[in-house]
Amino acid sequence: MKYFSLLILLISSFSFAQETSKFFDASDSFFKQYVSNGRVKYAEIKQNPKNLQELLSLAKRVKISTEDPDVYKAFWINAYNIAVISGIVKQFPVKSPMDIEGFFNRKKHSLGQKSVTLDDIEKILLLGNYPDESRFHFVLVCAAKGCPPIIAEAYRPETLEKQLQQQTVKAMNSSDFVKIQKDTILLSELMNWYQKDFTKEGVSLIDYINKYRKTAVPPNLKIEFYNYNWELNAL
Repeated sequence: MKYFSLLILLISSFSFAQETSKFFDASDSFFKQYVSNGRVKYAEIKQNPKNLQELLSLAKRVKISTEDPDVYKAFWINAYNIAVISGIVKQFPVKSPMDIEGFFNRKKHSLGQKSVTLDDIEKILLLGNYPDESRFHFVLVCAAKGCPPIIAEAYRPETLEKQLQQQTVKAMNSSDFVKIQKDTILLSELMNWYQKDFTKEGVSLIDYINKYRKTAVPPNLKIEFYNYNWELNAL
């Protein structure tokens, strides 16, 4: 009986591992097909939603835990971006995610054997478990032009560190996030909303930015924030 239970456990674990692997492959194919230059082909997905529906069905069945951090992080980053796309497609045509009531904090999604909102994924499942990983903010894409650009590939456990670093470097060197005007540095409002995540242990916002800048920003610049562009990141 003991060995039979162990066998069932091993079979179950193998099955879940297969589902997870399928999810990453399916996500990669989906993003490659429907994402280009940081924009999403919402109209095309709306017209033929089969691939999205199959991907959501797969994402619903995946079972993961923090025991394998890279798998866990990669799954929930992809799941967030897929849920955002799904939420937009359901209401499409729409001009902005902000036009959809409760888009981030009330609309529920069945993912990873949980019923979660987008805020749950970001603030509880990701930042709640990994509070020092501020780079999450540059890979979770909220369907607006002011967001970091969505990439045309899946985040995978084996490439996650490289992808997190690349997207953060890209954001901190982009005029969409950092603009210098004389004695002032203008930052995306995202840097203000999540300032506490970027300024831990006495690190200033400019210190944080300079960790990823190709050309360092002078530390004595006045910091201001410009309004977020909530227009839909549609292609």
